[in-house]
Amino acid sequence: MNLTIDRLRKVLELEQAKGYRDQAVMGGLDRLLRNLTIADPELTRLFSLSYSTLDEQKREEWVESMLEQLDKVEPQARLQPQIAPRKTEPPPTRPQGDSARYLDAPIISIKGISSSLAAKFGRLGVETVRQLLYFFPHRHIDYSRRRLISELEVGLEQTIVATVWEAVGKTTSRRMRATEAIVGDESGNMRVVWFNQPYLAKKLTPNSRLVISGKVGSFRGRKVFESPEWEPLESDDLIHTGRLVPVYPLTAGLSPRVVRKLVKGTLDRWLPELPDFLPEGIRDRAELLPLSQAIRQAHYPDNEHRKAQARKRLAFDELFFIQLGVLSKKRDWQEESSNAFDVDSECLAPFFNALPFTMTAAQKRTFAEIQRDLGKSKPMSRLLQGEVGSGKTVVAIAAMLLAAANGYQAALMAPTEILAEQHFESICGLLSRASGEPGNGKPISNYSSILLHPVSVGLLTGGLKESTRQEVLEGIASGAINLVIGTHALVQKGVEFHRLGFCVADEQHRFGVMQRLELRSKGSSPHVLVMSATPIPRTLALTLYGDLDLSVIDELPPGRTEIKTKWLNPRQRQSAYDFVRKQVAAGRQAFIICPLIEESEAIEAKAAITEYERLSQSVFPDLRLGLLHGRLSPSAKDAVMQRFRSGELGILVSTPVVEVGVDVPNATVMLIEGADRFGMAQLHQFRGRVGRGEHQSYCLVLAETPSAEARERLALLESTQNGFALAEEDLRLRGPGEFFGTRQSGLPDLKMARLSDVDLLELARREAIHLFNTDPYLQRPEHRPLDREVKLLWKSGVELD
Repeated sequence: MNLTIDRLRKVLELEQAKGYRDQAVMGGLDRLLRNLTIADPELTRLFSLSYSTLDEQKREEWVESMLEQLDKVEPQARLQPQIAPRKTEPPPTRPQGDSARYLDAPIISIKGISSSLAAKFGRLGVETVRQLLYFFPHRHIDYSRRRLISELEVGLEQTIVATVWEAVGKTTSRRMRATEAIVGDESGNMRVVWFNQPYLAKKLTPNSRLVISGKVGSFRGRKVFESPEWEPLESDDLIHTGRLVPVYPLTAGLSPRVVRKLVKGTLDRWLPELPDFLPEGIRDRAELLPLSQAIRQAHYPDNEHRKAQARKRLAFDELFFIQLGVLSKKRDWQEESSNAFDVDSECLAPFFNALPFTMTAAQKRTFAEIQRDLGKSKPMSRLLQGEVGSGKTVVAIAAMLLAAANGYQAALMAPTEILAEQHFESICGLLSRASGEPGNGKPISNYSSILLHPVSVGLLTGGLKESTRQEVLEGIASGAINLVIGTHALVQKGVEFHRLGFCVADEQHRFGVMQRLELRSKGSSPHVLVMSATPIPRTLALTLYGDLDLSVIDELPPGRTEIKTKWLNPRQRQSAYDFVRKQVAAGRQAFIICPLIEESEAIEAKAAITEYERLSQSVFPDLRLGLLHGRLSPSAKDAVMQRFRSGELGILVSTPVVEVGVDVPNATVMLIEGADRFGMAQLHQFRGRVGRGEHQSYCLVLAETPSAEARERLALLESTQNGFALAEEDLRLRGPGEFFGTRQSGLPDLKMARLSDVDLLELARREAIHLFNTDPYLQRPEHRPLDREVKLLWKSGVELD
């Protein structure tokens, strides 16, 4: 009765303030009084008339009289949400055995999760207790702002604590079934509607106390909640309302309320059992929350600050595990003994002297770094980065010749046949210039006067005829071929090297880690150099290639002209076509890139064919066009590329397959359709296909309806030629998962970490290196829980490159 009287006093005081116009509560005072007497019959003696029938003077007298009578009743504290102590059940008996093992039990072992629910969670990748603990929301709705009804603002997410006066099921004018409730607090009443939830009418009993959270709307000039979240006010430990409420990924048959309730129950039951694998010293130095706190705050944060603290701890864990994993790979690799080369580069003087250009300072610096590694008995593991045209290939060839001078074979693996053949032709051209010998052509070319002994270069790709392939394989097995250039065919069964001492993997992000390891396995701990023409931000490089040392060619050869870049709208397409025609008429060549279609290479190819036919028949009927797409056979791709490179074709229409490995110095125009579908790293790679000759080159980018983010990317591409600056911005705008395109990322599944977290990544790397220096095998007792977690992560199949 005390709370009821206190509520009534507030309503009567509000009625006084409003001038006795019967507007203090929705439905009027009579309706409120009826509800109160139903709930508390003792009040019947206080209410003996109909307020709505009184004139203003009588209402004033009655209200004052009622307030006097209420004052005679035992005074009550002003109304506040009365929160009962949290109801907790004693945890079930802890299972026998290791708690970590029990945390990996299937989620069907959790109370409330049936086999049917378990199957639905399984579709979201949640199959164990541990995975449910780490099933983090992708965002939170802020329902923490509690308001009185009179303080609510239309259009904002807000929360009230109110009493249900009435709840009824009804059918709306649109024939939708709904539950409508009148709720109130000391400041007034309001209407709440839940559509398609008629069952709520029975749950929402009069005088029950609710916490209601949602966006406040307006209907006929009155504030209203439409289908808000709600829950009974039974505890301060709210799940659906009155706080930062988690929003989880869902699938058919899983509702937000069910997921929140099950996750909350699992947190309450199992977080006390979760061991913290991170050593206390690391936690203290990095200022990180304990693990159980971090997981709870990630799901149900007390506030935004605690949410940020939780993300920091959990993101650190992910990056720390990755660094420990790649460092262990590097340790295992370098614990093997490799062959130390005699790195005196005097033997390479004929090669360097014959180059048609002077090597840049950056090329000389990176070659010296590679030389130092090759002179050690530990196998080299190094990433060589540089923009298209920066001269990485010359550095790699010099290192391959150094291996040959030491009596070892060297292999270069490229991701496409086109690029492999291009490397072969480039290497043979340089060796012919240095030796004065023409060579023998494909697939084996010999040079006798470069080093102290003859050098033989072989090409191994999937497109070779069987008889030719056998000849190359025999040359590799016997050691007659010193330098081997190839595709994935190099790591296939049946390829046996005589004495492989040095491996180069070009365009590393196109290869999986297994292919890189397979190439290594072809020799006895050979030195490995990884090359990438995609500018990779330092942050991403540390994560993708944490087991590699980093060399960067950060300057271009002098004399390279800037590629003029122009972003065009669809209305300017004809102008772009006219410009292409003008360049072709002047003896130049052009690329036209078709839009990216991630869903299917087949659909992408079909779209390219349609575009090729349109351009050939309607736009450039008098010019020679070629078509390149991913569904062509290797021999067909090669034939198209040879025709384009020879100048037989004036325009090459292509899908994004052209991004890597096409070197046509006479091409001066790159026209990119659907440019807003590509990231800046890819657009910059396309742009790098032109500007490789003596003529001024141009990049034209067309976008139909670019988003605000895409417009920002395209404007930056237009104004910036620096690939590393573009890559950093691309990483910031699109995130790591799309940096290389979804089909080429190869990144681990990072739930909390962002690769834009430069400081956190470097902190994780420093701590991982420090730990490895003190306990490289994590054998100390305090590090064993961490060792289990690292092995669990890598056992689950996370690959870094």
